[in-house]
Amino acid sequence: MREKKGKSIAATLATATCSLLGNTVSEPVQAQEEPGWDFNTALLFYDEADDRVQDISLNFLAVRTFDDDRSLSLGLTIDTLTGPTPTGAIPFDSAQTFTRASGLSTYTTAAEQIPLDDTFLDDRFAISASWQQPLGRLFTINAGLTGSSEYDYTHIGANVSLSRDFNKRNTTASIGLAIAQDDMDTEGGAPIPLSEMLEVGNLTNKMGDQSKDVFDVVLGVTQVINRNFLVKLNYSFSDSSGYLNDPYKFLSVVDPLTGDPVAVLPGPGPGPSHLNRYENRPDSRTKHSLYGQAKYYMNGKVLDASYRFMTDDWGIDSHTVDLHYRWPIGDTSYLEPHFRFYTQSEADFYRVSLLDDGLPLPSYASADYRLGEFDAITVGLKYGWTLASGNEMSARLEFYSQDGDAPRNQLIGNQLSRDPYPDLEAIIAQFSFRFGH
Repeated sequence: MREKKGKSIAATLATATCSLLGNTVSEPVQAQEEPGWDFNTALLFYDEADDRVQDISLNFLAVRTFDDDRSLSLGLTIDTLTGPTPTGAIPFDSAQTFTRASGLSTYTTAAEQIPLDDTFLDDRFAISASWQQPLGRLFTINAGLTGSSEYDYTHIGANVSLSRDFNKRNTTASIGLAIAQDDMDTEGGAPIPLSEMLEVGNLTNKMGDQSKDVFDVVLGVTQVINRNFLVKLNYSFSDSSGYLNDPYKFLSVVDPLTGDPVAVLPGPGPGPSHLNRYENRPDSRTKHSLYGQAKYYMNGKVLDASYRFMTDDWGIDSHTVDLHYRWPIGDTSYLEPHFRFYTQSEADFYRVSLLDDGLPLPSYASADYRLGEFDAITVGLKYGWTLASGNEMSARLEFYSQDGDAPRNQLIGNQLSRDPYPDLEAIIAQFSFRFGH
């Protein structure tokens, strides 16, 4: 994290949140009958209420098609994120002071306010490249590389997929594999799990650089039911291992009777006003997902409906329902309403706070609201039109609302009269332009 400069959580939060709002990059252009270049560009603006996180993102995708259904795809994404984000600490009836992740300064949260880290500022650059070509008459292979970089976070990955057509090309089965390594160079060093937040200049609770590895497998089948109806079913497996903590999240340590944060004695220099401990998550995570999609064409109108179920060994189960309905207006434009509902259960180790009761600390604990139980709804509208040149433009505006509750059985004393779970509302706007040939 950079104080007023950046932090690795930026990309994670933007990805986690924007994924609830819909894709921020247009789908790759399919192979064209005539070889040539096709370009998709998109400018996205994401703005959370209460002057929280903002994201401005520029996405660029270039696809070069060749003879024999071969194609090259090149992608570039540039993100700039700013604004305060919840730390995991609970609100209190007096001001609270915290040491920044760098260990070099402090910041203060007003009474009754959910503590927010105001150093959320980062620039992220991501690139991708993939090559697709047929293997024989019925097989198609696609292989690619991905990479991204920000102030304290670097990602590099590779992927490959193979598909085969059956049943007079009405059925397509596919398998995809992906591997990635992410390296974290947290400013001041990643905190030792469950260690106390210390005064400015004391870095004895810090570790060195950390990394994680991710392995993904996707199995899929697409079936043409008739000329107007298409269905798809995917199964996904994901395994992550290594450092899976968020180095910028921590928990309040509270009195077991009142539920209020425990005050600490002031030291010789600036430091935290209350006792806090950095989170700790398991060093591995396995996820399983089932995804089904159906597209139905009705005299120019298109209904696109999908459902996704995900479960993992952290105890999180989620359900996602996504609906798009494209309504043509004349021959050159359309309207597309969008509705998305998402719900998830909390992680097994999600905790509102830690007790100062003299007992051993739990093995794992996190107050990150993204690991808690919550519901989210996205509603929006997209308008697209075709220019006289044949190029395509679109604009969409969506509203996102996330509502969660802390587990009632975890609230203690005065916590019952406060809301420790930070609800979220956001607006997302995107303008896209597709051109080529």
